[in-house]
Amino acid sequence: MMRGKDQRPAAFSPMRESVAAAVQEEVWEVRPSGMLVQKRTPDSDPPPGGAPVPTIRVKVKYAGVYHEVYINSQASFGELKKLMSEKTGLHPDDQKVVYKDRERDSKAFLDMVGVKDRSKMTLLED
Repeated sequence: MMRGKDQRPAAFSPMRESVAAAVQEEVWEVRPSGMLVQKRTPDSDPPPGGAPVPTIRVKVKYAGVYHEVYINSQASFGELKKLMSEKTGLHPDDQKVVYKDRERDSKAFLDMVGVKDRSKMTLLED
């Protein structure tokens, strides 16, 4: 069997070489500092404004019953009062939230005060 001059193995065709080169070019990117790094994908980039804010679970005791509330960790105590008003029927202005033996202002933020996942607090009627 004789091969003609124009026949080449498929692995060495010019088209495959250009595809392989294009794939390799997409894998790397040059940063403004000149550093060559692996290219980032849109899925790996953090969302605009930073990392997503986690949702935490808070146990709120009112009238001898614990209510479990899922809320944004950067929410305010006022937002927590609104959620509790749906469960208890109390107006948010008639509620006092006590966390770590101190009444918390509606404008204070949960994360700034130190509320974490599974924290416990008390709701009192004002």
